[in-house]
Amino acid sequence: MFGNQFYHQTLRRYVIMFGNLFNDITVARINTSGQVVQRIGVPVAYGPKQKFLVRLAQDPNFEREVAIQLPRIGFEITGVNYAPERKLASTQRNVRITAADDKQLLNQYVPVPYDVNMQLNIYVKNADDGTQILEQILPYFTPEWTTTLRLIDEMDIKMDIPTVLQSTNFEDVYEGDFDTRRAIIWSLDFVVKGYIYGPVRSTGIINRSIIRVSDEIDTRNDVATVDVTPGLTAQGVATANSAATIPRGSISANDDFGFITSIDEDVFGS
Repeated sequence: MFGNQFYHQTLRRYVIMFGNLFNDITVARINTSGQVVQRIGVPVAYGPKQKFLVRLAQDPNFEREVAIQLPRIGFEITGVNYAPERKLASTQRNVRITAADDKQLLNQYVPVPYDVNMQLNIYVKNADDGTQILEQILPYFTPEWTTTLRLIDEMDIKMDIPTVLQSTNFEDVYEGDFDTRRAIIWSLDFVVKGYIYGPVRSTGIINRSIIRVSDEIDTRNDVATVDVTPGLTAQGVATANSAATIPRGSISANDDFGFITSIDEDVFGS
C-alpha cells in the first residue's frame, strides 16, 4: 500500500545513543582507610530485565566459567508512543541539493514525533555499588539530557534529541534461604523524545515560474502574466538582464544567480 521500501535506522540510532550515555560509569572499591583499592568498569548491554533475572536464578553464585558480572547495566525499549503535542505541519518538507547532481532536489516531509520509552536497570551485589552508579547518572538529568544526533545521512539532518528521566525505582530481589544470592536492582524510566522520518524523494529543480493574473469578474481571461527565471552571466555574476544571461538550463541551483522578471500585461488585449 505504501510503496517503496526505505529504512533510516532511526530507532536503532536512538538505542545506540541511549546506551552510549552510560558506557563510562565505574564503581570504586574503598578499604577501611578510605583509599581506592579497585575501580570496576560497569558494562552496558541491551536486553530485557527478565533475561538478567533468569540468568541470576540459574547461576546464583556465578560459578560458571562464563557468567554474568555484577555490577552491570541493562536497558531496553518498553514502548513507542505518538507525541501529538510535538507535531509539525504535515505540508512542510526538508529539502537538499546533492553535490553529485545539482539539477536534482532531494525532499522529505517533516518527521512524525514519537516518544521512545526506555528502561535502564542497574544490577548490583550490594547497596553501595548501586548508589555509586545512581549518583553518576542522576545529576545530569534535570530532568532531561539533550544529545545532538545525526538521523538522516542522505539529507544531512541533525536533531537535538532530549532524553527525559521520568522515575526511579528500587527493588531487592531475594528468594530462598539466607545462603541464596540476592539481586539489588535500580530501575530508571526514560523517555527519548524522537522523530520517525518518511522516505526521501528526488525531483527536478524548478527554474521557471509563471504566474497568470485573471480578471476578478471574468476569470477566463488573463490580464497579466509574470514570468520569473534565474539570471547568470557567463562570468558567473548574478544578473536581472535577460539579454546577458546564459540559458537557464545551464544554471545550477548552487549558483549565486539573480532573478529575471518579465511582465506581460493585458494578454488578450482590451
